This record gives sequence, structure tokens and C-alpha cells, in this order.
Amino acid sequence: MNALASIPHIVSLVIFLPAIGALVALFVPSDSGVKWTALITTVATFLLSLGLYLGFDPAVSTAEAPQLMERMNWFPGVNVSYFVGVDGLNLLLAMLTTLLGPIIILSSWTYIGEKIRGYYSLMLLLQTGVLGVFLSFDLVLFYVFFEITLIPMYFIIGIWGGENRIYAAIKFVLYTLVGSLLMLVGVLWLGFAAGDAINGGVFTTDWYQLVSYGVPLGAQGWLFFLFLLAFAIKVPLFPFHTWLPDAHVQAPTGGSVVLAGVLLKMGTYGLIRFTIPFFPNAAQQFAPLLGVLAVVGIIYGALVAFAQEDAKKLIAYSSVSHLGFVVLGLFAMTTEAVQGAMIQMVNHGISTGALFLIIGMLYERRHTREMADYGGIAKSVPVLTFFMMLTVFASAGLPGLNGFVGEFLILIGSWKSSMFNGALVILATTGVILAAVYLLWMVYRTFFGEITHEENRTMKDLNFREVGLLIPLAILMVWLGLGPAPFLDKSEAAVQAILNTTEEKALAVEAAADQADAVVQVPLRWPDAVAASE
Repeated sequence: MNALASIPHIVSLVIFLPAIGALVALFVPSDSGVKWTALITTVATFLLSLGLYLGFDPAVSTAEAPQLMERMNWFPGVNVSYFVGVDGLNLLLAMLTTLLGPIIILSSWTYIGEKIRGYYSLMLLLQTGVLGVFLSFDLVLFYVFFEITLIPMYFIIGIWGGENRIYAAIKFVLYTLVGSLLMLVGVLWLGFAAGDAINGGVFTTDWYQLVSYGVPLGAQGWLFFLFLLAFAIKVPLFPFHTWLPDAHVQAPTGGSVVLAGVLLKMGTYGLIRFTIPFFPNAAQQFAPLLGVLAVVGIIYGALVAFAQEDAKKLIAYSSVSHLGFVVLGLFAMTTEAVQGAMIQMVNHGISTGALFLIIGMLYERRHTREMADYGGIAKSVPVLTFFMMLTVFASAGLPGLNGFVGEFLILIGSWKSSMFNGALVILATTGVILAAVYLLWMVYRTFFGEITHEENRTMKDLNFREVGLLIPLAILMVWLGLGPAPFLDKSEAAVQAILNTTEEKALAVEAAADQADAVVQVPLRWPDAVAASE
């Protein structure tokens, strides 16, 4: 284990360092000091998080406890604790969050010109909330962090957003709040039922206990939908997507990057962490329906994106399409598809985050996002054009870049899945073609053709700060496209364990369905094949 990973309480430090930075920023006297405080805090958080990545050993079983675990009883008399750690499902998402932190801060350096102290403090608090969501292993703790993320995002959109920012902020909060409150009902039911069955009558929200508890067949359906609704809204899965274009278009650039990069992944992460393993029979039963909704989202998002005149709204609808692939992969429930979904969460955060950054850079120069107001700017901004083309190719799934890896694994795994028929997967494949169409159409209208606006002739190319923002993302697009194995290896064993446990629990609950209030305990089995291969 490396020196960083041996730092005491490193997981808690990674989670709460941004919140500490937010508190410090409130008392820094100058605006420039606030900016530097935020930048130093996010860079330090990223460097600390490298200890999580380098210290995580995929060959060590996390069947009974996560690695780098920290646990402390929270509510006396019940099994609700501050329980955090790292496993193959949350590691890459936590790393993506810390990587985007300094990038988001630097992207706002000149974009945000008022109420600077509040903006950067809220951004840092938001990072703590997101990291807490990914690294929690207690459902009450998860829920608290899940709700915490609403507060800073509401103000970021509502104060620093566009003309219709209040409408977009309220819509974002209402959608998410309704879903998460319903999930809380499910958490409480699970806590009492699992406590009575396997924890000596003591209420529990320990993930490891809940994942070993076989929810009775009669209760799985409605519990499944309570959790599903909360996470489907956050993804967002069609038809719960209508809040997303408004939030993206009205949010400042940094808000759009954090929203696309990590906030949406809270939904897909929740599906694989909680919804599928907790309610395996319901997940298998409704997988075909969710596959259909995912494919509808893939095609609908792509077609609506193609019809947009606002480049930022186009990218927002592209997220509906791309995250449809992730949901499809998760409910295919094959190793290849779920592995593809896990890596595609990261890929989407990188490439779509970069697209929002680039559109933000264009907006700073011309104060418009309408594609018709550009055209021919490749002659004026060749460096920006290079990064835009690379990012578009990555987002469209060009072989050799990161988007291809995730989509290829999802489609291969979905084709092999017993949950879907081949026609559904073929329809999903059209989403890859449509993505190339609307993304290249956007690039052509914005960067190529004739210059029809004189302002575009003298547009300034990227400065050193802006190039520095995009270089790490560009490197990852190529690295994940050409050599994804180091990243896939981190999650493979955890994915196998979740799928095996899901299948075993489903069979066990079905076998016990003829008994009233059937209770089944199934350990999280570490696959011999995975352990042997490593």
C-alpha cells in the first residue's frame, strides 16, 4: 500500500476537505484569495484521492467490508453509522469527482464575476456531497449526502444561471426531492425488516447487511419502484428527463460540468449499488421494460439533440441519449454490459464535461450559444477546434477513444443478455450512428463553413489556462480508449460479486416464496474465477 493510502482516515479527508475549504473561503478577504483557496483545496483533494486509487487492491475481497474502511456509530440504539470506504463500484466515480474539481474551479476563473465567495464555497460543498454519496456504505448516510447535493446546486443555478434560472433551479430540486423522499420510505422499510430478520430486531441501514437480506417477493415490486424512481430521475431516464435541459442551459459552465460529470452518475450508481442487488427478482422482472425505456431515451435524446439550435441544449439532450446506454448495460446484468456501464459513467463525465467546457469558452468570447451565430471559426481558433474535434469523436464513440470502449462492451453484453432480445440491442446501436450525426452537424455549423459574422474573424484562441483545463481530459479520452484495462480491472471483481449475489438472491427468494415473510441470507460471494485470474 502506498504512502498516501496509509494516511489515517484518508477516505474522510477526501470527503470533507472540500467542505473545510468552503468554510475557509467564507473568511478569505479578497476575491482572488477565494479563488486560490478553492483551487488549492480541490487540487489537494485530488492528490489525496490518488491514495484511494493506488491503495485499492482489486485482488482483495470486499465481500465483507470495503477497503480503507472507516466506521463510527452515529445513532445510539440502532445500526446507523458513519460508514465509508472504497470498493470496485465507487472508486472510479470518486476519482472522476476529484479530477473534475480543480477543472471546474479553473473554468469559472473569469466566467463568474459576482458573488464570488458564495459561488466557490458552494462548489466546494457540492464536491463534499457528491464524494459522500459515492463513498458511503450506510443508507442513511448516503441519503444525507444525496440531499446535501441539492442545496448548493440549487443556488448555483438560481444565482449564477441564465435568464430562466429560477424556474430551472426549482424544477431541478422538486424533481429530485420527490424521488429521494420516496426512496427514504423504502430505506425505512428495509431497515426495520432487515433488522427484525438478521440483526436481532435492531434497525439497520448497513449496506452489507441489507445486501445479504432477501426481501420477500411480495414487497420487492413496490420497494424496487421507490428506489428506481429516485435514481431514474437523477440519471435522468426517459420519461423523467425534462428537468435536465433546463438545468443545463441555465446553469453556469461550472454547474453544467459538475451536473453532467458527476451528479447524473449518482443515479446510475444508485441503480447498481442499491436497486439491483437489493431487489433482484423485481430487477430481473422489470429489466425488459427498463431496457425499452433506455433505448427510447437513446433514440429520443439523439433525435431531439439534432433539432436544437442552442449548442448547450444539444449537449444536454446528448446526455439523455448516452446515459440510456448506461441504464441498458446495468439491466442487461452480464459482466461485459455492467463493466461497460461502469466505464461509460466515467467516459461520459470526461467527454461531456469537456464539451460543456468548450461551449462555455465560446460563450465567454461571443456571449451566445446559438450555432447560427458562429460558423467558420476554425480559422480563428485552431487550438480550440482541435480539442472540440477530439471531444466530439470521443463522445460519438470513435474507436481508439474512450466512448467506444463503454458502448462496445454495453452492446456486446446486452446482446448476450437473457433480459433483452436482439432487436432491442440493434435499435440501441442506432444511437451510436445518431450521435455521430448530431455531434458532427454541431461541429460543422459552429466551426466550419463560411464566416458570416465579422466578430468570428478576430475571436481569440485558447489561453494557457483553458488549454490546461482540457489537456487532462484529452489525455484520459485517449488513454481510456487505447488502454482501458487498468480502469476495468478495478471494477471487474466487484461487478462479478454483485451479479453473482443478485442471481443467488433471486433464486433463493423464489424458492422461499411459498413461506410467509420469507427471509433469506445470501453472502456476497467472491467469484473463484475472478480471484484465480488475479
